[in-house]
Amino acid sequence: MNTDKHFKVDFFRPEDAEGITALFRGVYGDGYPIRLFYDPQAIKSANETGEYYSIVARNAAGMVIGVEHLFRSAPFKNLYEAGAGLVSKEYRNQGVNKLLMAFVYDTLVPGNGGIEGTFGESVCNHIYMHKEVMARRHIETSLEVALMPAEAYDAERSATGRVAALGVFRCYKPKPHRIFLPKAYEEVLRFIYSGLDDQREIIVSDAGLPDAGSSELKIQIFDFARVARIAVHRAAADFESRLDELESEALGRNVVVFQIWLKLGQAWVGAVTDRLRDRGYFLGGALPRWFDDDGLLLQKLLCPPDFEGIKLLTDRSHQMLEIIKQDWSRAKSQIA
Repeated sequence: MNTDKHFKVDFFRPEDAEGITALFRGVYGDGYPIRLFYDPQAIKSANETGEYYSIVARNAAGMVIGVEHLFRSAPFKNLYEAGAGLVSKEYRNQGVNKLLMAFVYDTLVPGNGGIEGTFGESVCNHIYMHKEVMARRHIETSLEVALMPAEAYDAERSATGRVAALGVFRCYKPKPHRIFLPKAYEEVLRFIYSGLDDQREIIVSDAGLPDAGSSELKIQIFDFARVARIAVHRAAADFESRLDELESEALGRNVVVFQIWLKLGQAWVGAVTDRLRDRGYFLGGALPRWFDDDGLLLQKLLCPPDFEGIKLLTDRSHQMLEIIKQDWSRAKSQIA
């Protein structure tokens, strides 16, 4: 632990890029799945375009000793993810992370009219980030039970199995709108939405899939994490055949975690959910403003989840975990 408590938190400067890269290498080695953080020029470019906002902590010598980010990862460009934050081992337990988070939410976000909401994926091999985001008025809405491989934390030695991530959300610009809840998850989704402070008109989904047109699905595969994320922008009668193609592609790249994002603004969401449940998918939770309208996260695992290793802070998050564990138990019999 470094006893020098002289550090300052500020906006990113181009000369910080090399320091951010060095920080990620020092903490994660070469194991962090977002490869941008190993490319100083890419970090500079992302900050220039607004894809990323890097907030840095520098010591008295100007060295980057901590960083926190807001960045675009959802389909809706005005919803930003808060994450990819870390502090040098020598400066931990000195309040660096708390000041980084304070700068993000008290200085960066209020001064940026293009940020309508923020969300985070707080890793669950500890509760520190969960505690910080709850202090910043986020609400838990989802749980990805096996998002990250244990190898990503080899340098930290803080995980023995795949690491879960708790999804949290905060609204800055309310947008009242209509959502459709799949009957299978109506009760738990009403529980999740009861914690939000912006309004929804809630209707139970009972429509079938459209006969006309074709499905529109887009896939992202994260090879290191062995995770595939599939966004369903439109579903039609060919939905399952199209999904078969994408799942086959992902299996060919050794994916073991499948995530699907559905649009809760579409009346067909219940019909698609039922088909996915039959294919071994289970609940992940709600994704407010994900497509501008809300999203629903479903997930399927071809690996064992480490439920015992999931560390959570609040009663609400523990209740979500128990519901998701039960749904996983139902789903695993269909892919056994």
